[in-house]
Amino acid sequence: MLRWVRQQLGFDPPHQSDTRTIYIANRFPQHGHYVPQKFADNRIISSKYTVWNFVPKNLFEQFRRVANFYFLIIFLVQLMIDTPTSPITSGLPLFFVITVTAIKQGYEDWLRHKADNEVNGAPVYVVRSGGLVKTRSKNIRVGDIVRVAKDETFPVDLVLLSSDRVDGSCHVTTASLDGETNLKTHVAVPETAVLQSVANLDKLVAVIECQQPEADLYRFVGRITVSQQAEEIVRPLGPESLLLRGARLKNTKEIFGVAVYTGMETKMALNYKSKSQKRSAVEKSMNSFLIIYLIILLFEAILSTILKYAWQAEEKWDEPWYNEKTEHERNSSKILRFISDFLAFLVLYNFIIPISLYVTVEMQKFLGSFFIGWDLDLYHEETNQRAQVNTSDLNEELGQVEYVFTDKTGTLTENEMQFRECSINGIKYQEVNGKLTPEGFSEDSPDGNRHGLVKEEELFLKAVCLCHTVQINADQTDGADGPWHANGITSPLEYYASSPDEKALVEAASRVGVVFTGISGDSMEVKSLGKPERYKLLHVLEFDPNRRRMSVIVESPSGEKLLFTKGAESSILPRSKSGEIDKTRIHVDEFALKGLRTLCVAYRRFTPEEYQEVGKRLQEARTALQQREERLADVFNFIERDLELLGATGVEDKLQEKVQETIEALRLAGIKVWVLTGDKHETAVSVSLSCGHFHRTMNILELVQHKSDSTCAEQLRQLAKRIKEDHVIQHGLVVDGTSLSLALREHEKLFMEVCKNCSAVLCCRMAPLQKAKVVRLLKTSPEKPITLAIGDGANDVSMIQEAHVGIGIMGKEGRQAVRNSDYAIARFKFLSKLLFVHGHFYYIRIATLVQYFFYKNVCFITPQFLYQFFCLFSQQTLYDSVYLTLYNICFTSLPVLIYSLFEQHVHPHVLQSKPVLYRDISKNAHLGFKPFLYWTVLGFFHAFVFFYGSYLLMGEDTSLLGNGQILKPNRQMMFGNWTFGTLVFTVMVITVTMKMALETHFWTWINHFVTWGSIVFYFIFSLFYGGIIWPFLHTQDMYFVFVQLLSSGSAWFAIILIVVACLFIDVVKKVLYRHLQPTSTEKAQLTEAGSGINCLDSMCCFSDGETACTSVRRMLERLMGRCSPTRVNRSWSSSDPFYANDRSILTLSTMDSATC
Repeated sequence: MLRWVRQQLGFDPPHQSDTRTIYIANRFPQHGHYVPQKFADNRIISSKYTVWNFVPKNLFEQFRRVANFYFLIIFLVQLMIDTPTSPITSGLPLFFVITVTAIKQGYEDWLRHKADNEVNGAPVYVVRSGGLVKTRSKNIRVGDIVRVAKDETFPVDLVLLSSDRVDGSCHVTTASLDGETNLKTHVAVPETAVLQSVANLDKLVAVIECQQPEADLYRFVGRITVSQQAEEIVRPLGPESLLLRGARLKNTKEIFGVAVYTGMETKMALNYKSKSQKRSAVEKSMNSFLIIYLIILLFEAILSTILKYAWQAEEKWDEPWYNEKTEHERNSSKILRFISDFLAFLVLYNFIIPISLYVTVEMQKFLGSFFIGWDLDLYHEETNQRAQVNTSDLNEELGQVEYVFTDKTGTLTENEMQFRECSINGIKYQEVNGKLTPEGFSEDSPDGNRHGLVKEEELFLKAVCLCHTVQINADQTDGADGPWHANGITSPLEYYASSPDEKALVEAASRVGVVFTGISGDSMEVKSLGKPERYKLLHVLEFDPNRRRMSVIVESPSGEKLLFTKGAESSILPRSKSGEIDKTRIHVDEFALKGLRTLCVAYRRFTPEEYQEVGKRLQEARTALQQREERLADVFNFIERDLELLGATGVEDKLQEKVQETIEALRLAGIKVWVLTGDKHETAVSVSLSCGHFHRTMNILELVQHKSDSTCAEQLRQLAKRIKEDHVIQHGLVVDGTSLSLALREHEKLFMEVCKNCSAVLCCRMAPLQKAKVVRLLKTSPEKPITLAIGDGANDVSMIQEAHVGIGIMGKEGRQAVRNSDYAIARFKFLSKLLFVHGHFYYIRIATLVQYFFYKNVCFITPQFLYQFFCLFSQQTLYDSVYLTLYNICFTSLPVLIYSLFEQHVHPHVLQSKPVLYRDISKNAHLGFKPFLYWTVLGFFHAFVFFYGSYLLMGEDTSLLGNGQILKPNRQMMFGNWTFGTLVFTVMVITVTMKMALETHFWTWINHFVTWGSIVFYFIFSLFYGGIIWPFLHTQDMYFVFVQLLSSGSAWFAIILIVVACLFIDVVKKVLYRHLQPTSTEKAQLTEAGSGINCLDSMCCFSDGETACTSVRRMLERLMGRCSPTRVNRSWSSSDPFYANDRSILTLSTMDSATC
């Protein structure tokens, strides 16, 4: 227990060394002073809470919020001192908010617990005591030998010991880890591969030494020492020996493996990386508004306290006859009394801070996020993929994007490669009817109809067929006995590959006569024009991003040792010493200008002495436990030199549908697009031109191939000067990775100045971390623009996590980008609707929600402040405590919530077809200081009208007598504090609800139900609350007050007059602004004759030629039910440029011009 506590506090880390020693089958040495290492159990824990810590942990997290903590303090003050309102008035809303949030978070965590229990309780088979024992997954220990059958997932990270195959190999798919659906081959060491039975494995005596757990899925360093007949054999272990938890066994009957990492130390669990919390601009504005309102609250409380003591300076008001002080009050300290009074006023006015704002915003974000997944326009039928929301906290941020950073391959393009051209021995070739044809030749030309392949062509194609990681579908029968075509090619095999480039090249080689037919044991089989050849696979030099190449060492049928290498031209050409290097370089540049992805292919022949040296160095590097990667990199560089260049390939990656239109729409919306790619300069520029990122008329500036700070700085200064001179035309900037590193090192400001003055920026040859660095650079610039990053591969994850909004494309490069993103879509073209429609709506909705909440609370509490001037600042409350409690929870909460879910101030089709409307909401336009000031001033204005309107109208009634009584036939009613307060409260509830109705443009039956239903509910509740004597209430000040109030004709007159007076000013302001200063959005709401839409479902919308009175008349007609959305029909012409067939779930009702 003490050790566990020390570990939790960080004083006693469980792993002191860099490596761990695992005794297979837990056969620990019997001699010596061996102390077993402590390893984690195999339980997966994704839950956040336990039964014991849920209440304290959840409460701690919730009270970290300013508003919640503030209301807790107010509640405690009410408990400690004599305050004008009951502690229930602040305690009940606080309890409601805390409870709702806790229930939501508790339910989500219960689901996580349920999922964890299913995983941890899954049955598994473990080798113990010479037999297979069935147990639960959570009981597996490090060192246990586990059996996994076909199509089962691995319950722990295992080192493969043996399989049902003689060579100890198995096939695995890691789709659940990285999304790659191709089959990966894993191999056991020869000494354990032969142990295929439980009995043999039970006798195995071996020790594994490996690194401590780390998150990298593709890195594993270890070695296994097998004891055989008093001899110890040491073999290296790498990623090819490690079977990861979550991966699935395929095309293999069963395997046995030893558990090396368990539970939360498995690579899958370590990749459950908690993303840094992103906060939207709206949330930051909300916090600023809370602080301003807190200042207003403190000002009102201090002013009221000072005025109270100023008033009590006169003796007659200090201790009036009806309110004599006690002896204790007379003798108490003036400072303590001042503090007590200040706290009492603070409690009285505390509802100016909207406690329910947080919970309403959370509900709006959570429920609103479902609309993205339900939107059929974001559904991709071919892949059966819907849009996905991973975090709902950033919905409104989609409406504020200023910069889009996009990957190229798989994001702008399909990531479906098609072989187009190649260069062999300095001659360009194209594929024509399944034959390689030199450029300039055709089948009709005298030399065009050739038979067979020349030696260089055949060697090039064999290199392509041998140097790869392609797998063949194991269920597919071997083509050896199948029918042969005339040119000796079998029917096409089905290939799987992690790299689409490799698959395209192997398929192209098979079409022209050199077919890769699979791997058998340690041999690769190839058929060249029908003649089978077997190459022994000696070593694989894996691809890595630093080398940008991969190699294989094989033994040819003649016994010759050959190295075949393929990779980027920048990593192959400098290492080549012979071949047509210059011609190939020219051809590679030509391929790149056509937008093709290029690879160079080379080979090297080893003498026996050279190969012996290579084998020795590789063995030493691969068995090293320390710095294995660095040693391997050195050995690989030693091997991959003095190459003979064979040629180059050109593969086309087709552009995705509607990429050009989407980029143009983003540009019209005022969003700058940056393309960040790892491709070479020429390829990237060609694709940028074809997708519309660069225009043909654009002046392309280049910052490439700089090796020193001085030349880079000079070039940047020249570019800045050139942009100033040619400021009329648009500029595009191309920068490569090396130049970018130099520019960011010491010339960051100059670089940013050049970039911001360019319409489009293309960064090529970028490393993943460089992508993130560029995003961070712009994100933290003085303007602090909102950034969005979109990509489909693991190399885009850092960029996606760095940007304000990260979007993953569900592409062919795995699911890592999707898992780490905030939103996921199937195609780049869907970005336009995500931003222009969903982003626009979410921002408008939440901006109105936040400001409306502050407005209605100002309306609520200001009359309370004004009332103190009429009651000698005695802290008498204007409203009954039940009304204080239910105002934000029941009477005014639903209309704004429904508005924030369904509001559409412009039809989705209009928003998408007119991207320029996006500019109207950019830079937080609706949540800036001016709109906030308008809503606050409006709140104070309405509050003054509520209070003084009620006071003047009822005070001037001729039936009022000096003693405050109204004469009625046969009965009397006291027109006092509670009657006046109820009148003000009634006017307020109706006005703030009608104000929300005025803001609503899109009416559904739900809006009607909650808007008018809220008012009806208030009246019904008040009648029941005041009309019945409730036995559980110790006082009932409101008894019969509401009934008597409504029985007064002057009260009804006052209610109607005050509500109309408040809202009339607002309607006039809206109408005048639409006439005199209409925004682009308001102009879009008005229609043109041929657009198929004449008016929107809005209370404040009028077309050209209409008067303001017409729109008001239409508003009244709608209020009286004469314009029903259910009878309305919106029509769109099929020629509209974006999504003519709008199937959005957002379109809840439609409109026809004839109706309004």
